Amino acid sequence: MRSYRKPVAAGLGCLFALAAAGCSGQGDAAPAVTAGSGTPSSAGTGTSYAPYVSATEAAGTDSAGSPTTYNLAFVIADGDDCTPRWNGTHAIGDSAVTSRIAKLKEDGARVRVSFGGASGDELAVNCDSASELAAAYGTALDAAGTALADFDIEGDELADAASIARRSQAISRLQEERADLDVSFTLPVMPSGLEEDSLALLDAANDNGVQVSTVNLMTMNYGPSYDGDMGGYALTAAKAAHTQLKKAFGTSDATAWQGMALTSMIGVNDVAGETFTLADAAEVRAFAEEKDIAWVSMWSTARDRQCADGSDTAEAATDCSGVTQEPGAFGEAFAG
Repeated sequence: MRSYRKPVAAGLGCLFALAAAGCSGQGDAAPAVTAGSGTPSSAGTGTSYAPYVSATEAAGTDSAGSPTTYNLAFVIADGDDCTPRWNGTHAIGDSAVTSRIAKLKEDGARVRVSFGGASGDELAVNCDSASELAAAYGTALDAAGTALADFDIEGDELADAASIARRSQAISRLQEERADLDVSFTLPVMPSGLEEDSLALLDAANDNGVQVSTVNLMTMNYGPSYDGDMGGYALTAAKAAHTQLKKAFGTSDATAWQGMALTSMIGVNDVAGETFTLADAAEVRAFAEEKDIAWVSMWSTARDRQCADGSDTAEAATDCSGVTQEPGAFGEAFAG
């Protein structure tokens, strides 16, 4: 997903913590943790709505659909060091951001800190050690007052074996220190499913004993060959990934669905010819409810409105969807 940091031109074992079986490399069996337990709607009790929001700037459409959880985008590195910052620009303890987070929580919603995104460096690239990285992650989580952590890994960082290993080691260390830490990985997907780099990242997490509650699929920006039904592509991608996750984790059909989340880029996507409509959002929501998927999301609340000139656009914008809609209409559709 694109970052709020700056405008972008258009253009298995312990995984899921789904079973009571122990993690590889650990002496004792890990306690069973319900998939999706990091959201107010845990497995078997319905699909939550958890959109991505800017951590630093409020949008009038943030609360559309009454989200149960907000994904705060994004915490990344500050320059070349290991200092976490909101969007790489705001200090983790920035009072304006702290006030914004408190406002988001006022009606009982929770927040999930999302580390990474498409712009800037995820902390694992810059931090020198797993212990330093774990401390940086913990600082951000404490500032937001949450035990929910999302790791949005994409682009070149998906192929960076060193940062992948360091991140897995840091998350494992952090989960040892924080028993309630709930972890999701947000990964790109194609209609054919998760690609090799994403599966390797999940394997690395498992090798380090990380417990992952949810794998969040970015059902967007597939490429120029996919200029058809974006809702249909999202469902096809989910089905393909479900087969992969079920096989990799040795789980039942139901458990694999409950360990999944779906995130769509609303309206005009970064890839020319890809437009995700309100009808697509309703289709994804219905499918998620049918399969008891943990949560659905969108990129992003700031885009959940019609562009200023009132016309559809050919290029993706950071602050509007590019399609004809009422403000907050996508949020309402995803909330069901």
